[in-house]
Amino acid sequence: MGVASPPERHHRPPRPQPQPAGAGPGTRPPVEDPLAAVRAGAWFSQLPPALRQALLDDGSIRRLVAGETLFARGDRFDGLFCVASGTMQIHASGESGKAALLGLLEPGTWFGEICLFDGLPRTHDARAVSATVLWHVPRASLERRLVQQPAWWQAFGQLLAAKTRQAFNYVEEAQLLPPAARIARRLAAIAHGYGNLPQAQATQRVRIPQEQLAQMLGLSRQTVNHALRELETRGLLRLEYGGIELLDLPALEALN
Repeated sequence: MGVASPPERHHRPPRPQPQPAGAGPGTRPPVEDPLAAVRAGAWFSQLPPALRQALLDDGSIRRLVAGETLFARGDRFDGLFCVASGTMQIHASGESGKAALLGLLEPGTWFGEICLFDGLPRTHDARAVSATVLWHVPRASLERRLVQQPAWWQAFGQLLAAKTRQAFNYVEEAQLLPPAARIARRLAAIAHGYGNLPQAQATQRVRIPQEQLAQMLGLSRQTVNHALRELETRGLLRLEYGGIELLDLPALEALN
């Protein structure tokens, strides 16, 4: 398992520039915004303008290859991260070597904020599922900004509270819902970046093998396969190699 590469300084990423009408073949192509997903994320896009700009001014790009570890449980807190492209996996490993998959983080999702509040080491492991680009805002910058602007704590508290609320929902679903409904709702949550992506930007394909989905929900592989086949028959999703295409997100979210 590799170790994350050092940060690549990349302040104030360029905004996409539209190509002029009638531009000739020698015209340079428009510059893509590497942080488009970060800017569009539900939490970030609703922040006060000054806080949004501070997170952009203080951050830098980190690039991970597939399978590379960003941090492990017990590591020192070194700041917040947002997925700009690719997919991150959050998991826990027991002393026996058995791993528990806790979540998949899609573009636009911020993570690592628990340690910002308690100052304790990382609670879980974070690893890249695919080639991934992250936006990293270091601890020192965050702490300096929050001393200068104490009112900004509320925004980070809202980020943490949203995930806490979601965790309670998962506990409730595990006790009250049948497997098919639990699976449907978890797939929809992943597609929406666990609340970080607006409806229009939700991904239509979730890259997760059935074995990992079963691990995430604490269900058997056979139970997950049977439930997915049922959902496919109902026209709510389509099974693909290594992933799942979501055909009706609202219906998946509402299943009970």
